[in-house]
Amino acid sequence: MKDLFTRSLTGFLVVALIMAGILIHPLVFAVVFSGFLCLALFEFFRLSEKLGFQPLIKSGLTAGIILFALFYLVASRMIHPRFLVLAALIPVAILLIDLFSAKNASFKSGLITIAGVFYVALPFSLMNYIEMTRIESLAAFYPWLLAGVFFIIWVYDSAAYVFGNLTGKHKICVRISPAKSWEGMIGGAVFAVLMAIGNSLLFDVLSIENWIAVALLIILFGTASDFFESKLKREAGVKDSGDILPGHGGILDRFDTLLFAIPAIFVWLSLVGNY
Repeated sequence: MKDLFTRSLTGFLVVALIMAGILIHPLVFAVVFSGFLCLALFEFFRLSEKLGFQPLIKSGLTAGIILFALFYLVASRMIHPRFLVLAALIPVAILLIDLFSAKNASFKSGLITIAGVFYVALPFSLMNYIEMTRIESLAAFYPWLLAGVFFIIWVYDSAAYVFGNLTGKHKICVRISPAKSWEGMIGGAVFAVLMAIGNSLLFDVLSIENWIAVALLIILFGTASDFFESKLKREAGVKDSGDILPGHGGILDRFDTLLFAIPAIFVWLSLVGNY
């Protein structure tokens, strides 16, 4: 009973912090989500150490913050989009640091550090563009698009968990994640699409077709992202990415669905011209 209370309280506080970061103000968003980024990226580096790598943790965290700040400034229209080309210097800088580091004898440290920045920091940075919409008919700060994305993810994850526990007999890939089933995925997908339809009625930002497309991208890429993180943890021999959240594991565990889904959503919204 105590474990259930702890898990519930932790979950409530995390959701409250996420929603506060999204809804209150762009600066609050920047502080909250850059904090999540650092914690998630640190957990990734710790996992990579268990896999035998020696990531440049300080350089990687610095690079992640710089990338997030750069995207924030561009998305909030504080600087011109041409400054995004500076992001191309981040992997170069990391490789140079690795090259002249006395502690490392190969480029593996630099490469795993760059991988962490792309895997964790890039999706968090792209959230700036979803938080501060480029749709001209709306104010630059329109948090309900990103909030709607989180609503779909939470509904999908929750419904998949419930349906998986109740009816999950056909496993998707036991070798990577024994708990995930096709029944859970299908049940979660139905409710994710329903949430997308609800978002189209609640938030004047996307058409119903595009909200459903967002839900489908979350189902496909979010599930793939879940499996990717599960494989990382399995290879590292750990159950959770960290222990900062009692009853929930680490920050990376809470945001794993987003890490593949956010780039896919960003690309979709950009290509269809509704963003």
